[in-house]
Amino acid sequence: MPAMREFLGVLPNTFIPLFVAIDLFWLLPLFMGMTADVPAARRQTIVRQSVITAFLVSLAFVAIGEFIFKVIGITTDDFKVAGGLVLLVLAILDLTTVQKKTESVPDTLGVVPIGVPLIVGPAVLTSILVLTEHYGVLPTVVGLVLNLLLVWAAFLSAGRIIKFLGLN
Repeated sequence: MPAMREFLGVLPNTFIPLFVAIDLFWLLPLFMGMTADVPAARRQTIVRQSVITAFLVSLAFVAIGEFIFKVIGITTDDFKVAGGLVLLVLAILDLTTVQKKTESVPDTLGVVPIGVPLIVGPAVLTSILVLTEHYGVLPTVVGLVLNLLLVWAAFLSAGRIIKFLGLN
């Protein structure tokens, strides 16, 4: 019982930083904009793709991320800068590319850019490294899973949120 109490005491310490790093309040409008003209069934597929991709990339990072950083000689600051540059390039492409309304949604939309780097980007991956080091693998992974369940629920509710806001 003391182990469970200790685990539950540590869980907010892993959940909250990951919640802030994922930033669902910033992510949800992006998701809604990217999938606004997508049928509900296709949107569910995109949601599933994005959350599963985010989970698998995060788990891989928990398992081998720090080792790869040490072997290659990358610091967490280098990783933050590189991730910021990736997001900058995606933003510039989004602003400068004119898409036709008839253009279909790519099959990989749930994987890139929604799963990685929007859900699990540099901030989340760096947080995972730090949290794993401080609190261990299990509390970090549980905090991550809880956050991804929130993302999943919010993405599935995106249509209702749009109707509630009167945007549709």
